[in-house]
Amino acid sequence: MKTYKNLYEKICAFDNLVFAAKKAHRGKRHRPNIAAFDFRLEKELLGLRAELISQTYHPGRYRAFNILEPKKRLISAADYRDRVVHHALCNLIEPIFNRSFIFDSYANRQGKGTHSAIQRFQEYAQKYRFVLKCDIKKYFPSIDHEILKGLIRKKVACRKTLWLIDSIIDNSNKQELVTDYFPGDDLFTPLVRRKGLPLGNLTSQFFANIYLDGLDHFCKEQLKIKGYLRYVDDFVIFADRKTDLWIILIEIKNYLESLRLVLNRNKTMSYPVTGGVEFLGHKVFPEFRRLKRDNVIRFRKHLKYWREQYQKGIFILDDLTRRIKGWIAHASFSKTYHLRQAVLEKFRI
Repeated sequence: MKTYKNLYEKICAFDNLVFAAKKAHRGKRHRPNIAAFDFRLEKELLGLRAELISQTYHPGRYRAFNILEPKKRLISAADYRDRVVHHALCNLIEPIFNRSFIFDSYANRQGKGTHSAIQRFQEYAQKYRFVLKCDIKKYFPSIDHEILKGLIRKKVACRKTLWLIDSIIDNSNKQELVTDYFPGDDLFTPLVRRKGLPLGNLTSQFFANIYLDGLDHFCKEQLKIKGYLRYVDDFVIFADRKTDLWIILIEIKNYLESLRLVLNRNKTMSYPVTGGVEFLGHKVFPEFRRLKRDNVIRFRKHLKYWREQYQKGIFILDDLTRRIKGWIAHASFSKTYHLRQAVLEKFRI
């Protein structure tokens, strides 16, 4: 396997940092801290570059908060200058790993995304009778730091780049405690192993893809599964017989043990595709799609909250418009023209 060296100088290049800053402030440029950073952009980036070159850079603290919908999750927001570093790093290392990712890995990849994953799901639903939906229990809090670093080192051999990657991983804030035991563990093993990545980080999303890339290749190349796709920790397997799916599931459980991961029993189930299967916010049938009802209920609540924020001057019109357009784009992926009209015609600011 080819490894890559001499990456760090390119990561620290001023042009790369400028490009990273532009990517980091997309959709957020009106926030006071980001506007202040942008106002003295050259000075800020030169200071950040000096810290990176001298290896005195240290990630700041996270601002953590819980969201309750669609389920309770801890979101961790990194300081803006740290987000610039995350983009600068990913600008260089993402292409390296993307080359080896399978076609049917859809999360956080250019030209992929939720809509492409749903379309592919529907293509498979037209070819097979059953689908096995798999969900990893507490995925981000369970990602093992030692295993993740080992996977990254299979491709990255640049000492300084690895220092930066390790600094970001080691600075992960405390996540939900996960105490699953695996073969060879003693009583204290789950407590002493460092694990968990902050949900909300660009680097966390990318590292999460690296962590399960081996599973993708195991399913496609060793188990010879033709109908397989993954979006973050949600992955699905298609077959014409349920018995085939349960045999495959045993192999997958064994593989996930090597990553110290466990499937969520309540969310790992098989379904006939003809009845429609919920996937990434839509209910997908072989020939059509519907938007999930709770998605509409949640959006109506958000509209009320966003209007209040706008009226208080916390949101500007661009913020409000961007959020509404984002939902419209998501809803439009199913046949929802009249639904969208009914939801939005009552909205006034």
